[in-house]
Amino acid sequence: MIYYRLRGHELQNDVQTMVQVFYPNLHYYRTEEISAEETTVESSVEKGIASAMLYRRGEQVSAWSVPYTEPLTEKEKKRLVKLTIFALLSRETGMYPRWGLLTGVRPAKIVNTLLSEGKSDEECLRYLTEKYLVAQHKAELTLKVAKAERRLLAGNEKTDISLYIGIPFCPTRCLYCSFTAYPLKQYEKRVDEYLDAMFKEMEYLAEYAQNFHLKNIYIGGGTPTSLTEEQLERLLQKVQELFAPTEDMEYTVEAGRPDTITKEKLRLMKVYGVNRISINPQTMNEETLKRIGRRHTVEDIRRVFWEAREVGHDNINMDLILGLPEETPEDVRQTMEEIMALEPDNVTVHTLAVKRASRLKEQFDLYTMTTAEVLEEMLEIAADYAERMGLEPYYMYRQKNMVGNFENVGYCKPGKEGVYNIQIMEEKQTILAAGAGASTKTVDPATDRIERVFNVKSIEDYIGRIDEMIERKRQGLPQGGKL
Repeated sequence: MIYYRLRGHELQNDVQTMVQVFYPNLHYYRTEEISAEETTVESSVEKGIASAMLYRRGEQVSAWSVPYTEPLTEKEKKRLVKLTIFALLSRETGMYPRWGLLTGVRPAKIVNTLLSEGKSDEECLRYLTEKYLVAQHKAELTLKVAKAERRLLAGNEKTDISLYIGIPFCPTRCLYCSFTAYPLKQYEKRVDEYLDAMFKEMEYLAEYAQNFHLKNIYIGGGTPTSLTEEQLERLLQKVQELFAPTEDMEYTVEAGRPDTITKEKLRLMKVYGVNRISINPQTMNEETLKRIGRRHTVEDIRRVFWEAREVGHDNINMDLILGLPEETPEDVRQTMEEIMALEPDNVTVHTLAVKRASRLKEQFDLYTMTTAEVLEEMLEIAADYAERMGLEPYYMYRQKNMVGNFENVGYCKPGKEGVYNIQIMEEKQTILAAGAGASTKTVDPATDRIERVFNVKSIEDYIGRIDEMIERKRQGLPQGGKL
């Protein structure tokens, strides 16, 4: 448990996220009084001095301060608040987080802004390393990703949109999962009813989308391939009927867990025009698979991958998670060797995030978790193998509660980028969304203003209130063919 106190400002989120970098996976509480029992971090911006103080059992044990000149911009105030906490806790813990003061989810967005202002590569790197204390290799990664994103987003037109379709069912819930996902066994009698409701919503979205140019379709979850072969074909047929996917679209299905994939499902996806799939092992270590609640083996992963190749899938992504409980750098090295032998077109390397809604959060004390130092070694191993496989970084994002405050990186062969992923991260394109828990996001190209329309998460509520979900979109989406 960590307490924090604010003086002279109200930047609560900035203080808490910076404290979390050094003291992860605890409970954080704002206080008006220094705790006599627990650790308290105080952040102050007053009278020309920004400072951070550390208290233990009511006694000040450390402090750090920097002077400033009035008036302060809000952006600079945030930077100084984070800088003082970073300096204080870095000295206290001996940690020097490689992302410095950056705690946001989209580091590349900062560099994209600088590049748009005409800044050189060197100026971008200096901005990250000097102003925000980002390690040189992380700054270089950010620049590389930002340039890849700029190239891929350069063709964005005002009328371009994407479509997300959510299938919120899984055979089991993985240890680390916090997504909207429901156990298939419990809901299997309602899946067809769910599809019927979602098709109704998709019909409205298809009508709305007639005024726009659909560029990407993404079927995610949950685990879409937890549907039966018949149900999956119903879904793919409906997408075909309503949205008529073409070869120049990116059409992705999260095939996800190998224990839900059959050769027939892979064939159906190919027949109906799906041109990008994900087969997600997370790890190629048998013991870890059991530990995290996966009901498949490493051999299952290999089998499904080669079956996908056999039926003609030539753009396959594989998701991995580094920092899973009890895993070592050697486990990661073994995983990457196995992945390299398969030669996927795209590999997304995630850093474990301990989410509040996950079983892992509830059972945290039962596992040996990876330290930041070890995780950095794991990331270096993964990046080295990606380079050996001819994969380049093109996409990156970060999450709260990530071990070591690190990053998720997408690597791919040239021309095999997951463009939908970039659209999600950079928020430059409207994304229509159907399904329980799905969030439609509209982007005004002129102002970058973002509006969201949310669906309810509960399966029962979604089915029973589908007309309301459609009405929310009638009210919340810009009408008249313009965004």
